[in-house]
Amino acid sequence: MRHGEASYAAPTDPQRPLTERGIAESVAMAKHYGDAWHQLDLVLVSPYLRAQQTWQAIEQALGLKVKVETLEELVPESDPALARDLLLASAEVAGARGVLVVAHMPLLGYLLAELVSGSEPAMFMTSGVAHIRSEQRADLIELRGPTH
Repeated sequence: MRHGEASYAAPTDPQRPLTERGIAESVAMAKHYGDAWHQLDLVLVSPYLRAQQTWQAIEQALGLKVKVETLEELVPESDPALARDLLLASAEVAGARGVLVVAHMPLLGYLLAELVSGSEPAMFMTSGVAHIRSEQRADLIELRGPTH
């Protein structure tokens, strides 16, 4: 999942907060996927404020209680192969079957291409979610953004 719409009114990129619209987008996506969120075992979140706030909005909207880890490697300029390896290792260590990653472009587009064989890097709208299933090889089920 890409973070919700963020303000540019911050001293540094990592400190950019969500806008009201960004919060609303995130809550809308939470409601769209409804019960699917309750199948999460692990949430991996970028340390950037806007990603943290995106997860907090979803968590509060749905009353979720799930293990959350902040990974420094989920920032925009991170290596997608490293992010993939950390995602898979974190899921394995936690025994997690349902994992949500809340991060940024361009990382998410390239991470999706790393996880889904034969796919090209995708563009994620703010609060956009790619729902994938992974057994041996990942299959893209849906790439969706909020409706405006």
